[in-house]
Amino acid sequence: MPKMKTKSSCKKRFKVTASGRVLAGQAGKRHGMIKRTNKFLRNARGTTTLCAADEKIVKSMMPYAR
Repeated sequence: MPKMKTKSSCKKRFKVTASGRVLAGQAGKRHGMIKRTNKFLRNARGTTTLCAADEKIVKSMMPYAR
């Protein structure tokens, strides 16, 4: 049986924590920050955990992520 492949885009964008949750970067900080509120920009720092539905999709593309 050949090895299963991990989706390259998922390798770059997501990280699985020790408890099994999926971490992803916050959306909405690539461009157009002038029109965004300071509160939005502050809250969009760092990373966030995905919801259960999105987590399931990402994990299906990362077979070896524990």
